[in-house]
Amino acid sequence: MNDQQTVLEQFQHLPPIAPRELVGLWKGRGIPANHPFDGVLENLGWYGKRFMTDMRADALLFRSGEHRLTAIDPKWIPLHWALRFDRLGRTRMARNLLSYLQRRLRAKGPVAAVKTLAFEGVESAAMVYDHQPIIDYFRRLDELRLMGAMTIRGDARIYFFELQRVDQPS
Repeated sequence: MNDQQTVLEQFQHLPPIAPRELVGLWKGRGIPANHPFDGVLENLGWYGKRFMTDMRADALLFRSGEHRLTAIDPKWIPLHWALRFDRLGRTRMARNLLSYLQRRLRAKGPVAAVKTLAFEGVESAAMVYDHQPIIDYFRRLDELRLMGAMTIRGDARIYFFELQRVDQPS
């Protein structure tokens, strides 16, 4: 298990990426760093993110059955409670509940904007959620992988994740 500072230092040394380079479908996985959300998204069936050519994004894609993805609208997630009761998010009960509620939580379209923002003095692609105080900052690991740092306004902890490209933009 890494700590926040170690992973943050790794993130800070990665090169920036332009917003247009994000366009496409990306499969995600968390990078453990002692954040309350470590393991939660994976338990709930998180697939990744999808970025569109109009610089809008599906911030939370979840597996829905064997071959379907469902975009969930994060505005329905009570962040304060999710951070406070994070252990619950790693239970089978939480996984079953999200599976049951997916249809009701489905996004009616993209729920975030992609733009260039500075993080720790480096300008790179970032995703700003429409209805949550969340910004995901991105840096390049290699041609097919990115590292993300999810920040929540008012919470100093950072959730780190990796995205791997699934498809190339058309």
